[in-house]
Order: sequence, then structure tokens, then C-alpha cells
Amino acid sequence: MTASPEARETALLAAQAAADKLAVDVSIVDVSERLAITDAFVLASAPNERQVQAIVDEVEERLREHGVKPVRREGVAEARWVLLDFVDVVVHVQHAEERAYYALERLWKDCPTIPFTDAAAPVPGGSTDAGSPSVAETAGQ
Repeated sequence: MTASPEARETALLAAQAAADKLAVDVSIVDVSERLAITDAFVLASAPNERQVQAIVDEVEERLREHGVKPVRREGVAEARWVLLDFVDVVVHVQHAEERAYYALERLWKDCPTIPFTDAAAPVPGGSTDAGSPSVAETAGQ
């Protein structure tokens, strides 16, 4: 059994909200086959506590706009590892040091991931007009 469509949508919304606040190394792990209590983990990290808090605030606000509220929040006071429990999805926002030390991806390496691509990320191999002449330049030739 894989994560429900609702859990996938919630996880992708949370991941994009984190990415929009410059979270680093955003990933989604489908833990539905290993855990009965949730379908997916969203993992994100930041270089400092202030950024961790900004990411947490954005994730909560974005999901609240879609009618999804956390049932539990942990770690907000320290802002080193904040856990937001949305029942079907659990969001982990970690300080980069905690992310490296606890390595949740390694712990859940047997679980499939849910593909996530930051909507603001440049498209690989996408066209860039940096070296191309403009219309005005080619019109005068």
C-alpha cells in the first residue's frame, strides 16, 4: 500500500512551502508500508534556527490555506528539529547539524520516495537566452 492521494498532495504542498522559504535538501519519504500512524514524512533542513522557524511558519500557513491543520507541534521553542504532525503527513524541519546527525533518510532508506521538484528551480537543459541576440539586434542585421 502506498501513501493515499490526499497524503501525497499534502506532502507536496508542504515540501513546496518549505522550498519557497529556502529549505535545503527537501525530500518526501513514503512510510505508509512501514508505519500505521502516517503515510509520509517531509524532510527539510536549514542552516540556522531562524530559518527553521520561517520554514515551519510557511508550511503551517500554506497547509492551513488548504484546510489542513497540524494536530501536534514539537520542538518549536528550540527550533533545531521541529515536527509538525498533520496525521497523514509528518513534516520534519531540522537544523542542518541535526539533519546530518540523525540522517532520517538513512533510517528510512528501504521506503520509496515521492518525487518532489521545487517549482522555482530552473529546468535542467531549459532554454536560456543569455547568449542569444535579441530581436532588436537581429532585426538590424
